[in-house]
Amino acid sequence: MWLSDFRVVTPDAVIERGSVRIEAGRIAEIARAPMPGAAMTGDGLLLMPGFVDMHGDMVEREVEPRPNVRMPLELGLRDLDRRLAAAGVTTAYAAVSFHPGSAYGHIRHFDNTSAIIRALKAMGDVLKVDHKVHARFEITFPDALRVVEGLIAEGAVDLVSLTDHTPGQGQYRDLEAHVARIARDKGLSLSEAEGEVSRRINEKRGAAGDMAATLRAISDTCRAHGVALASHDDDTVEKVALMQGLGAGISEFPVTVEAATEARARGLATAMGAPNALRGKSYSGNLSARDAHGAGLLDIMASDYHPSALLPAVLELAKADPAGLAGSARLATLNPALALGLMDRGAIAPGMLADLLIADDSGVGHVRTTLRAGRKIYSDGSVMLARAA
Repeated sequence: MWLSDFRVVTPDAVIERGSVRIEAGRIAEIARAPMPGAAMTGDGLLLMPGFVDMHGDMVEREVEPRPNVRMPLELGLRDLDRRLAAAGVTTAYAAVSFHPGSAYGHIRHFDNTSAIIRALKAMGDVLKVDHKVHARFEITFPDALRVVEGLIAEGAVDLVSLTDHTPGQGQYRDLEAHVARIARDKGLSLSEAEGEVSRRINEKRGAAGDMAATLRAISDTCRAHGVALASHDDDTVEKVALMQGLGAGISEFPVTVEAATEARARGLATAMGAPNALRGKSYSGNLSARDAHGAGLLDIMASDYHPSALLPAVLELAKADPAGLAGSARLATLNPALALGLMDRGAIAPGMLADLLIADDSGVGHVRTTLRAGRKIYSDGSVMLARAA
């Protein structure tokens, strides 16, 4: 079938009044003019590759919308699936953690996280989006090693990121600001917040054990099973060098320009959040994704915690991108696909999967329709397929 008269966003340019033919779930042909008898007519709407989202934190909140209020896994995962499809996401990496002592509580206990992962995999034929698993491995919590290694061996994990949320480094390197944020968010006095942060630091140090052995073990497991490895919250050039030596190919959410520069120099793809790019600043006061993009240091945009920010962020960055919309769209489509070894998606090109989104770019942008392998998985009802199609 033909999708006709769209502004077709390819990796290199935007084709005005272009058309795309889909056969057997893949892109078969691209034309530079409207095609008669098309199954769908865009009237100048954008036609882009579906978003490949390498990091989305939403799954835990869908399953447990309030502390200790558990929803059935099937319900939570279906809700997440619809939310992602409505945002134009066709491939989603659900970021899940393994740390019962975290601020998120028991939802990150080994059993709960493992159940979420296995449910996502089991529901693959039912859910509309292609869901993959991003396991966030806290390097100061080696007790999780056995569980994560087992899930990788099962084929249940598609990406591992090495994280360290100890206050005083990484995302929380500014201890004074971190204490103030804890006090504000939890309604504590500064002295109470200082006590809580000190307790967390001591717990992390006590649990770390032989961190070098833990890092080697998880790195070797990922390499043996062909699972992509990323570092998380890189804040120094030394940390970037360490993570590259372990086999990381992605620097996820670098928090300083020095770390982002070093990552790029060492061949790591840098990834940052769409909410950061859209707002122009990090909520925790770290490196601005918009500044990183302006300096040529941004390769990938992920939803982070707000998938509907992806399209507006792509449109915002297009204003300053040397390649315009074609360049900023690559950040959420082709670039993450290549970094994660997904060679069959992320671009409107012959032979690629017909994972597509149709969008209006007025205002902050609006996803009208999402297609996965040529099949409609979301529509707001404004763009219709012809009855014959």
